[in-house]
Amino acid sequence: MKIRDLRVCLLLSLLLTSLAGRAVDAPLAATAPYLVAGAPTFDLSISAFREKFNTANPGLTLNEFRAIDSRTDRASLTRAASKINDNLYASTALERGTLKIKSMQITWLPIRGPDQKASKAKAQEYMAAVLRVFTPTLTSAQSLQKLQKILASGKGKVYSAETEGALRYVVADNGEKGLTFAVEPIKLTLSETPEDNNK
Repeated sequence: MKIRDLRVCLLLSLLLTSLAGRAVDAPLAATAPYLVAGAPTFDLSISAFREKFNTANPGLTLNEFRAIDSRTDRASLTRAASKINDNLYASTALERGTLKIKSMQITWLPIRGPDQKASKAKAQEYMAAVLRVFTPTLTSAQSLQKLQKILASGKGKVYSAETEGALRYVVADNGEKGLTFAVEPIKLTLSETPEDNNK
């Protein structure tokens, strides 16, 4: 049963990349930037991220990330996952060699019954904590509020993304099959006419 759950999580975490070719509203570069040559990475390795996350969130622990063998990935990309509990997983897309993060994802597999509300709340705590790692100026309350807004805008959509500064927030909502929240870096471009910025 545990192997099945891990496979379901990994399939959900791969959803963001598999949807890139199917997204109708956005081109490949907008939906999955790490699939494009020269895509950006956070200046943070997966081990440094995990240490930072666990130190800042003593009640929310991330176990060691384990590489996923996927022959369909490009040579420059490594995937890894960490099981939090039976219905909550963290996964990541990494730059091969440096293991710097290209996308950090939390996937929640909904459960039925009286524990669903608590399970969802725990998943959102992890999602907000991931958000805080990449936006450390946010308080716990602010990160939860921001997360609620992002999740609401992606509710019921197979894929939704919004950009803020150098970050892209991605939501993949598959209803009862699962919910994935991801944070990715994006490249910032300068205006073609810098003198316009000085007016």
